[in-house]
Amino acid sequence: MTDLNGKVAMITGGARGQGRSHALTLAAAGAKVVVCDIAAPIAEVQYALADPQDLEDTLRLVKEAGGEIAGMRADVRSSADMEAVAELAVTTFGRLDILVANAGVHDHAESTCEISDAAWQTMLDVNLTGAWKACKAAVPRMIAGGQGGSIVITSSVDGLRAAPSWGHYGAAKHGLQGLKQTLAFELSEHDIRVNTVNPTGVNSPMAEGLSQVLPWVVRKWAHSDRSNLLDVPMLEPQEISNAVLWLVSDAARHVTGVDLPIDAGYLVKH
Repeated sequence: MTDLNGKVAMITGGARGQGRSHALTLAAAGAKVVVCDIAAPIAEVQYALADPQDLEDTLRLVKEAGGEIAGMRADVRSSADMEAVAELAVTTFGRLDILVANAGVHDHAESTCEISDAAWQTMLDVNLTGAWKACKAAVPRMIAGGQGGSIVITSSVDGLRAAPSWGHYGAAKHGLQGLKQTLAFELSEHDIRVNTVNPTGVNSPMAEGLSQVLPWVVRKWAHSDRSNLLDVPMLEPQEISNAVLWLVSDAARHVTGVDLPIDAGYLVKH
């Protein structure tokens, strides 16, 4: 029931990490995939983001595995860019059934009230408004297709709990929970389901980049235990992709409006 043959999926933030894993996983299940990524630095982000070669590598890996894929550089902060990606899906593959709004950034500050205006705004622009703009572009094309659809938004355990040392990240992720609930309600009449995945830490280039800037922050919260309940420090991207695949498939055809923690028991512990 996780067969996606005949479906077309749009994935934001698809150049590396979880986005690349989602592209490979959905393509392996039979979906035709369109990926996008800014593939460029953002001034307020402290670690290196994906580059154009990363995006090309995703396209190559999916094709080498026998999948069908198209892609382009695009910034989720731009409505015009998101319209272009959604239109690429329809013009290339004839329809749009699935959106995985995965693009996101992370950042640190010792306390929320020390976050700069620019860093706060960038976090919300990418992680919250960017997901909304991706949905805004994809949804009309799903409705026009008349076959329903599925949207999965990448949130976080920090969308369901306090997020000391990265309050702007937590605020954006909490916002995604509200966006998901509202869209699930509004789009139910079109048989479009909307859910979030809420991972704990994931072994990805983002996590590697964060580890390089982490030592000088989080001093105030050094006593906090941020470990998972199960004895695993971080999850692998494929574990999140497995959940995404289930949510967009017919196996979850009556699942909408839910938060799906893939968190090794993190939320139970905290």
